[in-house]
Amino acid sequence: MGKMLRFLHPYRREIGLAVGLLLLQSLAELFLPALMAIIVDEGVVNGDAGRILEVGAVMLLVAAAGTGAAVAATYFASRTANGFGRDVRREVFRRVSSFSQQEMSQLGTATLITRTTNDVTQVQQVVYLVLRMLVSAPLLAVGGVVMAIATDPQLAWVIAAVVPLLVLAIVAVASRALPMFRALQEKIDRLNRVVRELLVGVRVVRAFNRTDYEHRRFTLANQDLTETAIRVNRLMGASMPIMMILLNMAIVAVMWFGAGRVESGHTQIGDLMAFIQYVYLIMFSLLMVSMVLIILPRAAVSAGRISEVLETEPRIQDPPLARPVAERRGVVEFRNVTFQYPGAEAPALQGISFRAEPGKTTAIIGGTGSGKSTLVNLLVRFYDATEGQVLVDGVDVREQPQDELRRCIGFVPQKAVLFSGTIRDNIRYGCEDATEDEIERAAGIAQALEFIRSMPQGFDTMVDQGGTNLSGGQRQRLTIARAVVRRPKVYVFDDCFSALDFKTDAAVRAALKRETHDATVIIVAQRVNTIMHADQIIVLDSGRAVGIGTHEELVRTCPVYREIVISQLGEEAVA
Repeated sequence: MGKMLRFLHPYRREIGLAVGLLLLQSLAELFLPALMAIIVDEGVVNGDAGRILEVGAVMLLVAAAGTGAAVAATYFASRTANGFGRDVRREVFRRVSSFSQQEMSQLGTATLITRTTNDVTQVQQVVYLVLRMLVSAPLLAVGGVVMAIATDPQLAWVIAAVVPLLVLAIVAVASRALPMFRALQEKIDRLNRVVRELLVGVRVVRAFNRTDYEHRRFTLANQDLTETAIRVNRLMGASMPIMMILLNMAIVAVMWFGAGRVESGHTQIGDLMAFIQYVYLIMFSLLMVSMVLIILPRAAVSAGRISEVLETEPRIQDPPLARPVAERRGVVEFRNVTFQYPGAEAPALQGISFRAEPGKTTAIIGGTGSGKSTLVNLLVRFYDATEGQVLVDGVDVREQPQDELRRCIGFVPQKAVLFSGTIRDNIRYGCEDATEDEIERAAGIAQALEFIRSMPQGFDTMVDQGGTNLSGGQRQRLTIARAVVRRPKVYVFDDCFSALDFKTDAAVRAALKRETHDATVIIVAQRVNTIMHADQIIVLDSGRAVGIGTHEELVRTCPVYREIVISQLGEEAVA
């Protein structure tokens, strides 16, 4: 929790007002039993109605002041807690947004969602309870002890006997609750992961009739979470009766021994009633502290999980001193690049060198797992090269600001990713300042204009999350339009034509050739038909470039490329 306190710094004023108001409320609550004793001893016992009305009016004023202070303190405590939660969520979101693929894989999507929502809520609730209860409770406890001793010092031994037992019970419960709450949050992560995998892969689950299997996975995760939650709630449920027993024992003892003191004339009835009220205040203040201390372990676990996210430094960061790029032309160069995924036994890419220039198309082809997508991920700087250099316009990508680098690249990923909103919004995602004409032109180049116009609402047609209401080919054409509307210097197409039929593929490539005549085009593809007319083809095999040249040159000189061509087009294609 200590590391989270910096987020409370902007709310110093609200915290100060809340503490001051809680002090006023506590003083009012401590003053009321004393006034009640005066009413009983001086008014009721003596039959003095005037004294009863006089002191009663003062009690009403004190109670009204205490109530007003309590309402205002609750307002400022709520304002602080909710503002704190908002700021923490925003900071966690910003940090997660800056993570590279490595940090995302290391932490996991499910736990990042839980930490941004559930964990922040837990900490936010504790901030409110601390301001609302943990501030007023010590004031009431200490003030109650002082006033109880001042009212009847001989009965104060009851408080001295019960309070240590209550404190011991609170500490015992809190120490047992901490590991349980840690396990509870981890099992919430697991349940979220199972649900997310089911929702994302629902088509695969149904296609392979694995619905029952996923239900069993969910049932196991849900049951595990439920059993842990039951153990936690059982512990919490047992703690409250124990504390209430101690409280009632204290009240019985006060009334038992206090009755004898009233009978012997050592104390008055009003003072005994006031003493009982002070015991209630002391015990209930300790109960409030116990409630906070019981919830505090769970919040401490959540705060630790949030701090882990905030303290995780992204491996991909902007350079302290960026090198200026003299002119953005879109020249891409790989110089002896080697890359190895963290924990992998062998490099995914090794010794890759080539140059891609404006006005030319560079194609990358190879078998599954040969490193094609990894290569373009290094260009967009989703990862950094282990060895060698990746340069854009003569400057290493690691020496350029990420936003400036990516602003000159139009990237179309292998998996089409669309966002909830209209088709227009999804195309404009590539360039937020794009005009209607530019959006329509980009859609036309991507061969998406026909199916968009066939929809009742055209460009205003709503796209479901992930584009689930569109076909694979339609989604892919929209992602191509999103890159085209950006008018970048470098186009990167990561095997994005695989979802298109041959006719649409040819039409898209022909339109792109006219659009990208002055830009650098890099195409990752599985189909030879897609890349055979490229100015330069790079053939990858097990992470190595085993051939670089045109289609005709590679057919003659590169056995790996020749095998790919034969497997797709037949022997006559290489004759």
